[in-house]
Formats: sequence, structure tokens, C-alpha cells
Amino acid sequence: MTKALVPATPRREPLSPAAQGTTMPAEWSEHRATWIAWPHQKSDWPGKFEPIPWVYGEIVRLLSRHERVCILVRDAAIRAQARAVLAKVGVHSKRVDFYRVPTDRSWTRDSGPTFVRRADGSKLAVHWRFNGWAKYANHKRDAKVAAEIAKALRLPLHRPFAEGKPVVMEGGAIDVDGEGTLLATEECLLSRVQARNPGLGRAGIEAVFAATLGVQRVVWLGRGIAGDDTHGHVDDVARFVAPSRVVLCQEKNRKDSNYALLQENRERLQSARDAAGRKLEVIPLPMPTPMGFAGRRVPASYANFYLANGTVLVPTFNDPADRTALGLLAELFPEREVVGIHCVDLAWGLGTLHCATQQEPA
Repeated sequence: MTKALVPATPRREPLSPAAQGTTMPAEWSEHRATWIAWPHQKSDWPGKFEPIPWVYGEIVRLLSRHERVCILVRDAAIRAQARAVLAKVGVHSKRVDFYRVPTDRSWTRDSGPTFVRRADGSKLAVHWRFNGWAKYANHKRDAKVAAEIAKALRLPLHRPFAEGKPVVMEGGAIDVDGEGTLLATEECLLSRVQARNPGLGRAGIEAVFAATLGVQRVVWLGRGIAGDDTHGHVDDVARFVAPSRVVLCQEKNRKDSNYALLQENRERLQSARDAAGRKLEVIPLPMPTPMGFAGRRVPASYANFYLANGTVLVPTFNDPADRTALGLLAELFPEREVVGIHCVDLAWGLGTLHCATQQEPA
């Protein structure tokens, strides 16, 4: 069924989330649902859009076996197209809901809200300002997605401000352990080219994370991988898989542009400690052979996996390293079903599974 949005505008929280004992749960914590936006922007996959809805169909098929899937659709026509694809791939689940929310793109990791949980277990939706990664002018619909989702769920909405301005952030820029530690890259949030929060600086960004997400320590990596047009999102580089355990992409080819930057990130992680004072166990995750299309390199990375209830969805690339990555993640999550999803076509849109999904905690 299609869920109607409630007419009331979500109220703005008078207190910072941290003042209410709020934390951002780790992705492996129990979810109520996963939020996605059905793909419709053909220009994001020039010449390769036709297979993309089928990739999303597979994502929904696998997720709906374990948790509710909430799908944003622009209009009735897109909803009908989505339903037709889902029916053909065998999704007839009562765990799938549609919400009529127009989007520019389908990367809900970045346009959707960051859900946090208060001490009493209630949820809050954080609405970062979304500026299209400072690259795309057509992002006005996406900039409203977080508020629309909060409205649909009747959740209070918090818009972080710093120095009198709304804080620009995307979900792919951060990864947390649920115990007060956050991963991010300097390229994404501190460099001059990132155009997100100029002048805020390291201390300012860390203060925002503390007040909004309950973060006590930020572990700063250097740069993101080649081909990433987000200026270094961390979810293509390194991810928490448990408290004090991090998987980090590893490039073995010294001539590849990712080699030096990933080595530097390894050194940073090995010398870092988490919010509890523990050293981090750094687990190497292979990189696939460099992928490109029409002369452009794409950000293919196994680190862009998505953790859901009972399953781990892993991007695969018709590469020998697919098996290694799947096996490693299966060892790290023995109680979850680890499933690969073919993402060669999806990656041409410069994102894969984690970029396309946003978890809502239980």
C-alpha cells in the first residue's frame, strides 16, 4: 500500500539530541525498516539505466525477507513501475510500503535522515542540510526528503546548526560503532574542495557530532577512494563491523591511485583509539580490479556493503576478489546471511548498496 503523509509539520527540537542522552546506533543494531528511493533519474546512469530498477528489485527482495522496506516514489506511475518489477522478482511481501515523496536521485543514504535514539528508546530524525554534494544543482527535492520521512513517521525533527548556519552533511560521510566513536575523512569534511561547512573546522565538526549523535571521539582518515565524486565518503573506505573492529579497503597494486591513500588510512587507524580507549583491530578488505565506463573510473568498493536484520548485502563486480570479500564478511557476521548483489551497472551511478539505503532503528 502507499502511505499518506500526515499533514502536520514535524516540530523542531528545542534541545540538542545530546542534551536528551541521544546516540546514533550502529548499523548492525536492530532495524525497524530500510528506506530506499526508487530510481528514476536516467541521467545518473547514462546509457545503462535499464538494469538499475532490477538491481533495486533484488535489494528489496533480499531485504524484505528480514525487515520492512519503505520505498519513496515520485508519483503513481513510478509506484506502478516499482510494483511491476517487484512482482516479477518475487516480492509480494507485506513488509514493503510505498511513500509518495518526490526525489531528484535515489541515494537515500545521503538525502535521508540520520536516525538517532534517545535514552528512553524513542527515535529522532536528524535533518542535515543536503547541497547535492556541492556538485549538482538539481537537488531541491532531495533536500526535503529527510523532513518528509520524519513527517511520515511522526517523528520529531532536529536540524543541526553551527555558527548560525544549517550543517551540511550526508550519511555516507560518517560511520559509527554505536558506542561513541565515528569514522570520517578529512577530504570530505575538512578540505577546502569539499564545500560543505567552510570555516567550521575540525573542532566545529566534532562539536556538531557530539551534540547531534552523541559522539565522543572522531577517528579522522585522510582521503576517499578514486572515482568517488562525493569528495571522500568514508563508506567506500572503512567501516565498523563491531566495537573496536574496522574493515579497511586494501589495494595491493602499488601503481594504483588508491594504494598510497589506503596505506595512509591504515596507519591512522592503527594508531587510533575508540571512545572507550581501545585500540582498533584493522581488518583488510580487498579492492576489486579498477572499474571504469566511458573513460571514467567508478568508485567500486566492497566497503559499501549494507547491514540489515539477519543479512549483509555486499556489492560484487564480476571480479575474483568478490569471493574473498564475501568470505571475509561471512566470517565477521556468522549469524547473518551474507549475499552478493551484482553492482557493475549500479556503480556507474557512482554509488552502490550502502549509498542506496538508510536504516531506521527499531
